[in-house]
Amino acid sequence: MVISRHSDFIVVGGGIVGLATAWRLMQRYPDASITLIEKEPLLAQHQSGRNSGVLHSGIYYKPGSLKAVTCRAGKQQMEAFCRDEGIAWESCGKVIVAVSPEELPRLEAIYARGLQNEIRCRLLDARELFELEPCAAGVQAIHVPDTGIVDYPAVCHRLGERLRQAGHRLVLNQRVQAIAASSSEVEVRTGSELYRGGFLVTCGGLYSDRLAQMSGLQPPAKIVPFRGEYFELLADYRHLCRNLIYPVPDPNFPFLGVHFTRMVGGQVECGPNAVFALAREGYSWANIRWRELAESLGYGGFRRLALRHWKMGLGEVHRSLSKAAFVSALQRLIPAIEASQLRACRAGVRAQAIAPDGSMIDDFLWVGGGRMVHVCNAPSPAATASLEIGQRIVDRVQQQMSGHIG
Repeated sequence: MVISRHSDFIVVGGGIVGLATAWRLMQRYPDASITLIEKEPLLAQHQSGRNSGVLHSGIYYKPGSLKAVTCRAGKQQMEAFCRDEGIAWESCGKVIVAVSPEELPRLEAIYARGLQNEIRCRLLDARELFELEPCAAGVQAIHVPDTGIVDYPAVCHRLGERLRQAGHRLVLNQRVQAIAASSSEVEVRTGSELYRGGFLVTCGGLYSDRLAQMSGLQPPAKIVPFRGEYFELLADYRHLCRNLIYPVPDPNFPFLGVHFTRMVGGQVECGPNAVFALAREGYSWANIRWRELAESLGYGGFRRLALRHWKMGLGEVHRSLSKAAFVSALQRLIPAIEASQLRACRAGVRAQAIAPDGSMIDDFLWVGGGRMVHVCNAPSPAATASLEIGQRIVDRVQQQMSGHIG
């Protein structure tokens, strides 16, 4: 085994949260050395490179929650970063549409939450909705003008570039196999090398709980994968959606529902659904990892969740297997849309942390002590909030290094 040179900090995970954390460490400790380890041959190959590319405003989140606070601050930081670095982004706005009178109380609750979170938003009647999105159908809507779109993979690659330019190491194509810590250092072993450092931060996304377990910690939740599939409007039909069109979400389920998103390149994506994946990186029904599937099915927290939401789960499976069912869900927002106007495109997998009681962990979660911090849950809006999340992780690192935590 080759023993690599010592680094002051080791970061595991080449997605946007890991990269943002390494970048913030570089800013806080300009004389320190940083090694970032990523198991894939390229950065941002999973959640960070397969999300809907939205800069979230923070309208949905409980006031005072970590999501609400970090989303607003992180959005401003992300916009500033993109301006400084010449990365494509746009503040295009979105509408959240109530398609029936039954949805109005939930829409009004979201509007009230937006005001509490100091989000710029206004209620629209059907005529005002038509002026913004002529093809959308609804009885009322919320317009959130500051919601934006951005090229997150470009952000990730630029962060990696800045780290390399500053002399830090990005180690690609190496999967972490073991983690050990002592009072003086941490050790991270991959298949071919041993990395030693003064402090470890893991941002492992779909394998975040596994990394925490490797270090001897037992995180309070387990990751269960949910696949989100997308369709894309053919170029001749992109006029059906001007910007972003969202449904009123179900408060009992953490997914926002299928929606329409104009991307920075001009294409319009429709989705995602949220179907249980048969592997942690299960991007299609053909991707099955039997050990991971058995682990998910054997977890009591997942079984409790499935019993609670089995009907909704079957609906998601139906929409995954039937294009007609998927299109039917889209037609609630844009009635004129037809299956012939859509083609299947990419899929992503969401790392959903589920507690033993079957509840979905809906806020950011990190655990650790001593010389380690593990990010165990980074749900949406983690990409929007990533630079602020990185800042807060570095705050915790600094506190632990000073002996104030753990």
